[in-house]
Amino acid sequence: MKGRMGVGMGLNLLLLVAMVAANILSLYHLSSLRQPSPTATSAHPVPDHLLRQLHTIRATISHLTRLRSATSSSSSLAPPPPELILFSHIAPIASACSDHPELLRLYMNYTPFSPCPRDTLSVAEPLMLRGCHPLPRRRCFSPTPPKPLISSSLPSHPFPSSPLPDSAVLWPPTNPCRSFSCLPSHLGFDLKSIELSRFLSVRSALDLTLPQLLTIAKASGAAPIRLAVDVAGGTATLAARLKLMTNATVLTTTMNLGAPYSEAAALRGLVPLHAPLQQRLPLHDGTMDLVRTGHAVNRWIPVPVLEFLLFDADRVLKAGGLLWVDHFFCKSTDLSTIYSPLIVRLGYKRIKWAVGNKTDAGGIKYGEVYLTALLQKPISPPLATAAVSVGVVKA
Repeated sequence: MKGRMGVGMGLNLLLLVAMVAANILSLYHLSSLRQPSPTATSAHPVPDHLLRQLHTIRATISHLTRLRSATSSSSSLAPPPPELILFSHIAPIASACSDHPELLRLYMNYTPFSPCPRDTLSVAEPLMLRGCHPLPRRRCFSPTPPKPLISSSLPSHPFPSSPLPDSAVLWPPTNPCRSFSCLPSHLGFDLKSIELSRFLSVRSALDLTLPQLLTIAKASGAAPIRLAVDVAGGTATLAARLKLMTNATVLTTTMNLGAPYSEAAALRGLVPLHAPLQQRLPLHDGTMDLVRTGHAVNRWIPVPVLEFLLFDADRVLKAGGLLWVDHFFCKSTDLSTIYSPLIVRLGYKRIKWAVGNKTDAGGIKYGEVYLTALLQKPISPPLATAAVSVGVVKA
């Protein structure tokens, strides 16, 4: 209410200023016509510059009048839908930038037409994770490595035998690692060993290999898999494998968060989408054959955010497309009461559903389990689930 009152007062003030300016110009013109020359035989023509100014002011008055009418009528509109209010709390539609003025001020504190600050890790990603996405545009030049890569130094294969070139990354000055070889292998940067065998071997019932996936897709009518998105896909190994096996185009959502995931994916000839989990996928409806959620999608994500993520995956999937929830982990007690109903609510056909204990230190301490599920989107959406969905989100 206070915001609408402020907007209305501002429009009234602008309208008043415009009307005063029009009156002043009119008086100026009239006063110039009251002193005719003794030899004048006809009326003075109105100067062109005055006509242009009067025309602009009149157009402004008309525009402001329409805005004031629209503002006054909007006060009688119905309140916004509860879904919009809920989403604005968990993933503000870029308006969250103003909720973090200090970070925003740091991000926008730059010299126009000069090199941008190297603030991706310290300012840009913290803003994105707080809902400020997409980030405001800036008129500065993105920093690049001092020595451009020559084509011969770029990997010719997504699983190169030699390490990725360190010179392709602007390593943060405070980062203890200044080389790909320095990064822990379990983070996805060991392309010659760990990543080379990913999606090809089975260690437990939780694993789903790509040959198995392609066989299932063919049998279920979901083949061919041509377009896919890998949510939180790390260094884009799934995209690399499907590119080699089926020439599929797979987009990988990434956040660097201290390690150059986006740069690694790009060096492998793959497309990283620098986007946080809580934001809408920048993809058109019903265009993807496959959506996979990676290890970063787990119980640490608030339940409402996870539900919106699953329904956004449903939005971009084709009818008959596949949703692959890969190694989602949560507390064992929460799987049956919270997360299974959340996934089942989509109404998808269950192709694979495997649960296993998470045996690392954190999994044992908190009683966590893994879930791997492969689900197929139905041809027609399920009916009468909206009310139940909202209820679970509020819980």
